[in-house]
Amino acid sequence: MSQPSIVAARSPRRKLKSIRPDLFEKLLALGTVIMLLVVVVAIARGRSEWGGLKPTVWAHLLTIIAALVLTPVLLLQKRGTALHRQLGWAWAAAMFSTAVISMFVHESGPGRFSPIHLLSVLTIMGVPLTIMAAHRHKVAAHRVGIRFAVAGALLVAGCFTFPFGRLMGRWLFG
Repeated sequence: MSQPSIVAARSPRRKLKSIRPDLFEKLLALGTVIMLLVVVVAIARGRSEWGGLKPTVWAHLLTIIAALVLTPVLLLQKRGTALHRQLGWAWAAAMFSTAVISMFVHESGPGRFSPIHLLSVLTIMGVPLTIMAAHRHKVAAHRVGIRFAVAGALLVAGCFTFPFGRLMGRWLFG
């Protein structure tokens, strides 16, 4: 049995799925913009405590901010371009770094992990897989990986940094 040729795969009868942002990706972009604004406000309101923060917390905040700034740009811009790839590498580095650094950020004492750290583990595994999918031109797999990372690692995990007396929540609602 022969495999379909490239010509057959690109025939006019087969419509390729668009790589333009869909409604969900537009909502993810909006969510990251809102999260970025909330994070910036919280950090500004917590300036009286800045001197007491450990360098790992600052590194964690800076990598999160980088990811939050890049996310809507990447979700809404034209895809497959050199700029998209370059910004994508920066975003992947920020996400991966954020997840790794989070393993050293503990409010309840060293070595005490919270459920948010599960998302960090998934991010540490998922970012390289998402990069490989893009490198192999597996658009659908890449898109799923990005959506998971944005929804789970940025937005869901981000929302859980505000309740339960955590640092960002104390700063924001202080």
